[in-house]
Amino acid sequence: MNLQAVIRPLIIATLLTFLPGFSNHDAGEVKKIRLMFYNVENLFDTENDPATDDEEFLPEGSAGWSRSRYLRKLNNVYKAIAASGEGDMPAVCGLCEVENRRVLEDLLNLTPLKDKYSYGIVHEDSEDLRGIDVCLIYRKDLLNLEYARYFFPEDLRKAGLKSRSILYTKWNWCGTSFHLFLNHWPSRRGGVTATEGARISFALAVKHFADSLRKADGERTAVIIAGDLNCNPGSPEEKILSDGDDSSYINLIYSLFSKGKGTYRYNGIWETPDQVLISKCLIDGYEGLQTGQTDIRIIDHQELLIRDTRYPGFRPYSTYYGFSYQGGFSDHLPVVLDLHCRR
Repeated sequence: MNLQAVIRPLIIATLLTFLPGFSNHDAGEVKKIRLMFYNVENLFDTENDPATDDEEFLPEGSAGWSRSRYLRKLNNVYKAIAASGEGDMPAVCGLCEVENRRVLEDLLNLTPLKDKYSYGIVHEDSEDLRGIDVCLIYRKDLLNLEYARYFFPEDLRKAGLKSRSILYTKWNWCGTSFHLFLNHWPSRRGGVTATEGARISFALAVKHFADSLRKADGERTAVIIAGDLNCNPGSPEEKILSDGDDSSYINLIYSLFSKGKGTYRYNGIWETPDQVLISKCLIDGYEGLQTGQTDIRIIDHQELLIRDTRYPGFRPYSTYYGFSYQGGFSDHLPVVLDLHCRR
């Protein structure tokens, strides 16, 4: 045996161990989970809920919603989740425009998700007039859910607004906690300025809650704020979170938006209502947790797109286009964020 051939790799390994920032322990202990955020576009069942305005998505309704269309929709949501995982199913899938817990149970039991992983559900019916909710599914084999609650801006509640609640969850992964806020702020129907005030109230409610966590747990508290904010980065309501003092949060989607990328297409122009903001400590690393600009992606795989017949280019392959059924996935594209842990 060539003794030099044996000794040389050992010397190199020993030297690398003592180089700054490198050790065999570091190399073997970097973990990653993926968080997904997706507006699934009207995931309704076919049953009438007397408490909500869901008549459009009934077999006799204007959308002509049927059992076969419902099952196809469930399988398309599954395919979008699988595409977002890119080889491994996401650890957390934050979803909005979901009618009730039953459709989540059907998603987990009537699609290949049943045979993939053991997903848990976090859901609560909101007071939205159409009955669409913010919720999530999560992989119980990867991370632990420590706490979950829904809340709503108090000023809007007193004013009688009926909309989606904000979902707050606290997680433990890799021996460290992080906080996640999922949102679906009021839409821009009726005009951007007419509905801006409601979105500002949602932004202030999220910021107040997130800032209170930092005051209680310390400045370096890991916070992720995500979902469909129904506005673009740089809008007055978004800037409540991303502008200002040291308690502001970094909007990771902004760089993609500035390059013309988006999650929703309106009149041939890409917009990015689906956003992800993080507390600054996650950029530098917080107790082993880290994420950043290279860890955010809009999932724009070809199967999730269709050629736009009105404008040049492609748009999300939606379930409906206007009043016409297409059988696609959603009018939004998913956004994913990778979270790393070094121990």
